Amino acid sequence: MARRRRKRKKRIFPKIAGIVLLLAVAGGAAVSAQYIWPRFLQTAEETVGKVAEQASEQGTGFPELTVTEEEVADDFYCQQLTERERMIYREILQGVNSMEEMVKIHATEEDDVGKIYEYLLYDHPELFWCAGNTSLTIYDEYTELTPGYTCSSQEKEERQSRIDAAAQECLSGIDSGASDYEKIKYVFEYIVNTVDYDENASDNQNIYSSMVGKSSVCAGYSRMAQYLLTQMGIPCIYVIGEIEGQGSHAWNIVNCDGAYYQMDTTFGDPVFLQAEGGENLPSGSINYDYLCCTDAEIMADHVQWDEVDYPQCTSDNLNYYRMNGMYYDSFDSDVLLQKMNDSIYAGEESFVCKFSSSSVYGDARDTVINELLPKAAQNLASFYGLDTVSYTYAEDGEHNKITVFWSYE
Repeated sequence: MARRRRKRKKRIFPKIAGIVLLLAVAGGAAVSAQYIWPRFLQTAEETVGKVAEQASEQGTGFPELTVTEEEVADDFYCQQLTERERMIYREILQGVNSMEEMVKIHATEEDDVGKIYEYLLYDHPELFWCAGNTSLTIYDEYTELTPGYTCSSQEKEERQSRIDAAAQECLSGIDSGASDYEKIKYVFEYIVNTVDYDENASDNQNIYSSMVGKSSVCAGYSRMAQYLLTQMGIPCIYVIGEIEGQGSHAWNIVNCDGAYYQMDTTFGDPVFLQAEGGENLPSGSINYDYLCCTDAEIMADHVQWDEVDYPQCTSDNLNYYRMNGMYYDSFDSDVLLQKMNDSIYAGEESFVCKFSSSSVYGDARDTVINELLPKAAQNLASFYGLDTVSYTYAEDGEHNKITVFWSYE
């Protein structure tokens, strides 16, 4: 799937002592028929006007910059910036950490402060009090940035306490000896099982909505994953892009044992899957196609932003289906029927068969649905002494997978 490049207009400012610029890096929502995603990163209407006072009357002193290069060395988006931009990034970070009303930065009209602030918010999910919108007053040698905040300082402290409690509740469920993969899988499942997708959720662009409100959109899902995994020392990048033909979207890239993997907790939620005939799939289902997958796997329905160089995700070592005996490089009807029957004997709620390619899936699809499933259902009725048997299956041709949900009643 071809990538789309977002064009950035060059800003040209009048040569005056100061100008006012209003920016926004987060906005409304776009709704589609099957998936509902928040729409963000839309350039706000920019208003430019002359500032009455000259720059010389404003003073030129800057606060001491205490956020060091070392502190942001692991910030993925920060490292995409020039040395000068990284200094501005640190100045803004220091200011918003203290919820300063005005942050004085070493930026001029030649600097893209909107981009720098945008990158800062991508790197720091803990900045839940930053609304994403900001206004700039630009002078010849510096800029005054006025950030937008979602709450007061007192409310910030109260919300932080609730976030801390929610994080502790989640992290307390992880075994102290868990591997990095087990931690990633745990967080993936925890988010899918505890957060509901709701485009009308309050604060849905930050972690307060997902961690405390338990209701959010893709931004909240992805920032929650980033926040929790970072606390456990696992590198996690907030990725932006879109779903082809359906709007903007956010997800993550994680680093596990030195290799990078794509991960989308929002798409892991079964609310986005529809069974045959439009029937909803059983609650508690999780779509593991989006857990530690490759670029090729996720690009079946995602388009990644191409204005930054995201790490390549080529390793298939953590393919959930391969690791759990659900992956098939070739189609053998006898083998597959036996696996279905084994699933029934074990009383499992579901059976999954994921194939290595579209050609293998094509070879298997009709036989699985029209022959093997009815035979397995007859075996289920016989084994459990049922008069009637029902089952639900979901096809996913994009990911070469068929999922069957057994009913034992």
